[in-house]
Amino acid sequence: MKTILMLIVVSFPGLSFVSGAEKITVKGSDTMVILGQRWAEMYMRAHKDVIIQVTGGGSGTGISALINGTTDICNSSRPIKESERAKLSEKQGSRGVEIKCALDGLAIYVHESNPVKELTLGQIKDIYVGKIKNWKEVGGLDQRIILYSRENNSGTYVYFKDEVLGGMDFAKNAQNMAGTAAVVNAVAKDKASIGYGGAAYGKGIRELSVKQDATSPAYAPTMENIRTGKYPISRFLFMYTKSRPSGALKKYIDWTLSAEGQKIVGEVGYFPIR
Repeated sequence: MKTILMLIVVSFPGLSFVSGAEKITVKGSDTMVILGQRWAEMYMRAHKDVIIQVTGGGSGTGISALINGTTDICNSSRPIKESERAKLSEKQGSRGVEIKCALDGLAIYVHESNPVKELTLGQIKDIYVGKIKNWKEVGGLDQRIILYSRENNSGTYVYFKDEVLGGMDFAKNAQNMAGTAAVVNAVAKDKASIGYGGAAYGKGIRELSVKQDATSPAYAPTMENIRTGKYPISRFLFMYTKSRPSGALKKYIDWTLSAEGQKIVGEVGYFPIR
């Protein structure tokens, strides 16, 4: 996933483009790659004079590209940091423009045979920092818990560490995967495992319901629960540009926020913001 370069125009040989077409580059969050691909595909079908290239690699990679001036749009599953804004200002003369484009519930994955149905935020934290090591400690089978996480350039990793672990370090035995799809694939093959990632990648495994604490009701990461704020682990997904968008770039971003663009957000498993 880290090195995927999605040249969408190559994926659709039936498309033809006029000479001198506008080119838009999109780089960043692996969580948002599928959404970015679908947006690009649908937009280019209706706008033959625009070529959109979508690349993953992680939110940190996308923000670095924005700072270095090698992408028009950075897709990010976390807010840009103040230190990154300062670097952007130093290199590009602008602190960047933030565009919220979708809402995501961060799902907790287990193997479909795991009898555990729900966890509290505290239990999830204790599992990932290594305090809880066996499934029987949270009502499951007598099995050592196998941890799957994301690489530290991932916005999903940063969000999970900040919001779920309270800034604490992951347990040393957590295995870092290159993308959320890789986490899902690993959990689907390992009956004692646990992983986390965007709800759009939840196929083939089971997503746990999550409780604020032991006395709270548990909520699954459904559209309704995330929209209403009942599901405790949710976040905005962002696009960043180095300055206020104009021309073809503005038209494309406006389209992603339109009814047509937001419909695609729902179709790939995320949650529209409009």
